[in-house]
Amino acid sequence: MPISVDEALAIFYQRNLDLIAAKYNIEQSHAEAVIASAIPNPTLGVQISEISNRPNMGAGAVGCNHDPNVSCGVAEYFSFSQLIEVAGKRGLRMESSGFATQAAESDFRDAVRIFSNMVRDAYYQLLQTQKDRWLALEIVDHYQVITKANNLRLKKGDISESDFLRVKMEALRAQSDLDNAQTAVEQAQAGLAVILRWPDKSLQFEAKEEWPDLKDIGQNLPKDDLIGKALQQRPDLQADKRRAEQAEKELELARRLKYPDVTLNAGYAHDPANNTLNSFFVGVNVPVPLFYQYQGESDKAAVNLNQSRLAAEQTELGIRNDVVSALAAWNSAEKIVQRFKDGLLDDAQTVRDSSELAYGKGATSVLDFIEAQRSYKNVMRDYYAAMINRTNAYYDLAKALGVELNADKTPAKDGDHSLDGTQ
Repeated sequence: MPISVDEALAIFYQRNLDLIAAKYNIEQSHAEAVIASAIPNPTLGVQISEISNRPNMGAGAVGCNHDPNVSCGVAEYFSFSQLIEVAGKRGLRMESSGFATQAAESDFRDAVRIFSNMVRDAYYQLLQTQKDRWLALEIVDHYQVITKANNLRLKKGDISESDFLRVKMEALRAQSDLDNAQTAVEQAQAGLAVILRWPDKSLQFEAKEEWPDLKDIGQNLPKDDLIGKALQQRPDLQADKRRAEQAEKELELARRLKYPDVTLNAGYAHDPANNTLNSFFVGVNVPVPLFYQYQGESDKAAVNLNQSRLAAEQTELGIRNDVVSALAAWNSAEKIVQRFKDGLLDDAQTVRDSSELAYGKGATSVLDFIEAQRSYKNVMRDYYAAMINRTNAYYDLAKALGVELNADKTPAKDGDHSLDGTQ
């Protein structure tokens, strides 16, 4: 069941719970932003007093204000109160929640950056084992043809029995290599299945012969320029910086807690028992920070700010190391691949064909023939490994720089020496 690297990534994102949890953090931060921007609701109060079953004897006989045995009617009180935050506390909460939302979004992008490369590593590991299996199968088939020819030569007396047995032993060794290569493929399939959360038929997955179109992501820039580019683009550093900015707002908010909020009160009273039948009132409530002035909250916020800044500094140091290491790995992998393309592949093929032709005519020894076959196998296996290493180094450099790559691919086929589509 062939799948492309993009299909593997799609399966992973559908099934990966960690990435889904990161997305939920974004939704939670949006909800917290709504809470932070909310204005306190006002409070309405209604109070009814002087409820009595005593009959009203009438004010004409005896004034109800002076006779406690006479009911004057029900007294009604209506009140309204509103908390008013001062010193810009609500604005600081809104700014703080805004930075928290940005940090959550950067965390999500960072999760995509890390998880994508994890899937790619497993995918190209599977592809490498498939190429090794193809090479082992090619050599097995090749030795089968040679063994048949040697049977005829042995019967004619053109080669000795010891030479025939040497070639036969190499054929058996090639078969063992093929068995080991098949085991490696199955193990790589299982490794990819674990990362993809074991979807249906995952142990039947085959990596398609697709290789990335190596674009310019800055690999030719000076090291310092690359580091500067990474410091601007890496989402993990952006997230840490947003959290540091959030901590600054939280510290400022904690310092402003010592400025007490004001509660405004207003109301209307209708009291028949009062000399004034209808009256209005207004008032102000202000807590007095006499014994406690929120110093603990300020100290805690200051510690959190220092920790956030330290985390950002540590992330920046890690980014610098990531870029230097990834660039060194890319330069090394690129040079190795170029050496193969500059003639090493053709030389190995030529030596193999020449040795086989000479051995068939009796012009060379069986040991030279076997050595040429082994050299060809080792060169091709090293070439496949170099191509995989260069692909991984390319993606690792993009990850270190925080570059988002498109999924442009160049197909290649089994048997092609140039796995990136060139001839």
